Amino acid sequence: MQNQPDRSGPPSIPALLARNAATWGQRPAYREKEFGIWQSWTWAQAAEEIRALALGFLHMGLAPGDHVAIIGRNRPAHYWSMVAVQMCGAVPVPLYQDAVVEEMAYVLGHCGARFVVCGDQEQVDKVLEVGAGAPKIEQIIYTDKRGMRKYDHSAMNALADVQAEGRAAHQRHEEELDRRIAALGYDDTCVMLYTSGTTGKPKGVVLSNRNIIETARNTCAFDRLTEAEEVLAYLPMAWVGDFIFSIGQAYWAGFTVNCPESAQTMMTDLREIGPTYFFAPPRVFEGQLTSVMIRMEDAGRIKRGLFHHAMNLARRIGPDLLDGKPVGMLDRLRYALGDLLVYGPLKNTLGYSRIRVGYTAGEAIGPEIFDFYRSLGINLKQLYGQTEASVFITQQPDGQVRSDTVGVPSPGVELKIADSGEVFYRSPGTFVEYFNNAESTASTKDAEGWVATGDAGFFEEGSGHLRIIDRAKDVGRMADGRMFAPKYVENKLKFYPNILEAVVFGAGREMCTAFINIDLTAVGNWAERNNIAYASYQELAGHPQVYAAIREHVEAVNESVAADPMLSGCQIHRFLVLHKELDPDDGEMTRTRKVRRNIIAEKYADLIAALYDGSEQVSTRTEVTYEDGRKGEIRATLRIEDARTFPTAEPQRVAAE
Repeated sequence: MQNQPDRSGPPSIPALLARNAATWGQRPAYREKEFGIWQSWTWAQAAEEIRALALGFLHMGLAPGDHVAIIGRNRPAHYWSMVAVQMCGAVPVPLYQDAVVEEMAYVLGHCGARFVVCGDQEQVDKVLEVGAGAPKIEQIIYTDKRGMRKYDHSAMNALADVQAEGRAAHQRHEEELDRRIAALGYDDTCVMLYTSGTTGKPKGVVLSNRNIIETARNTCAFDRLTEAEEVLAYLPMAWVGDFIFSIGQAYWAGFTVNCPESAQTMMTDLREIGPTYFFAPPRVFEGQLTSVMIRMEDAGRIKRGLFHHAMNLARRIGPDLLDGKPVGMLDRLRYALGDLLVYGPLKNTLGYSRIRVGYTAGEAIGPEIFDFYRSLGINLKQLYGQTEASVFITQQPDGQVRSDTVGVPSPGVELKIADSGEVFYRSPGTFVEYFNNAESTASTKDAEGWVATGDAGFFEEGSGHLRIIDRAKDVGRMADGRMFAPKYVENKLKFYPNILEAVVFGAGREMCTAFINIDLTAVGNWAERNNIAYASYQELAGHPQVYAAIREHVEAVNESVAADPMLSGCQIHRFLVLHKELDPDDGEMTRTRKVRRNIIAEKYADLIAALYDGSEQVSTRTEVTYEDGRKGEIRATLRIEDARTFPTAEPQRVAAE
């Protein structure tokens, strides 16, 4: 059941833009760092740039209902392109800039894009290579002119030239543009975003103005977001989170979107901006903590001792101070001194000095990692969401923040748990449909608007907080009937800085086994400190001391899992350290770094068989994709190790259906 539109509010993103230009015309709307210098655009200037671009699109023949693909890094010009496309009554379709040609071909062909906005020469080359795979493409528009001089420009234009054409032809097209903007309604399409395709081909999720605007309004109110906020737009533009943070909430609240110069300068740019509202997936927080701990290990004895002493205090009372709970005066004074000497400088180094609200989501974050940031006084919280929900399903209210739940329903969201344990939701943010896929739409969203998340979970008694166990399709049974939930164990393994990724097997089998990816940064630093030479990831991953360290981690996780009567059967009996990192370019992970279990099971069937047949080692050959798109092959002989398991008082078995 959808809520009725707020007739008093703007019915579209372009209408919000007009409101912001009138209300906060001189406040900064966008910043971008280029060539080491920050450039800024006010809301009034951004509105003029976007209108000129929309007029240029009209001049090129963009029609209502057309799809326009946008591929590139986070830049104001690319966000402007999405809003300009909306002004014309067309539909923006952002793509992942690191997608390989085959992935790009599917999306471009499926949505039937007429125009494509490319960030640079690399993206143009990929679109040209798609060729007949996207037959409806008529125009390629590029943002960065470098390297583009010798291309055939008969169906290719620079974005700046499209804007210039729009300004020159404004008298011919202004009336038509105003008519199209006025015609935009609450239930018209705002954007189409493709799912990550964990189990199959990506699906085009159609989100309306209603979905985006009501979600933005409700969640801005939840965290009291205002026009004074600063965000850093660095996550993929094709991901729904970036769209809701950098367009939905930014346009509703009127705050400033800052675009870093590149992925390589992101951490420097983060420190320079000092965002007040920040989102990062767990891997970003994990990577930063790993970097901090590595630097501390390399520090002098006095500095290292001061750090660990201060952090012991912070872990004990920091979260309580953040939540407004009572803390003794002496501890408050000691914490204030720690903030002066340790916590404050550390937050400044990380770029987190001004964060008022921070979120993480996508995967479970380790309790130790989560508590580390909160102990510093950073208001880091968790949310649970999906593309189909316009992100927000649950959020953690201030004062009710914990590492083991994902919070309570976001404003306007209804939740229920099916008899199977699967979580269902209904909200104003619920997607309209999957594009050209009525069957999947019907199987995901019922006639009353309830959406199946595909995740298994339960509500805690008393608090009402939601806890997610695993993907519902991945929750199964061992051969003896005990519950199998691989994500639960994988997340525990990934809490260790040495482990970047893990894949656990065991459904229908007598025992669980695992693939492990080491974190090259953390393990490489350890190797250097211990004078261990290595020439490649493969050589380091196979080192006996690395295996010994990983075995310790696996056994510590086994001991923890053994204490859970429901999931004690998920202890890992055997494991191997993979000879390569799991990679989206090789199809092993999605672009949002979710494991594609079916592809891994097929690709590494020989390794899985060796884990279960008692082999002590296995030789394998693996096809890999290099950065330039070429294919190659890695040959390796991998060790397989046994891990100690722990007894449980009374393993819980699940009755067969």
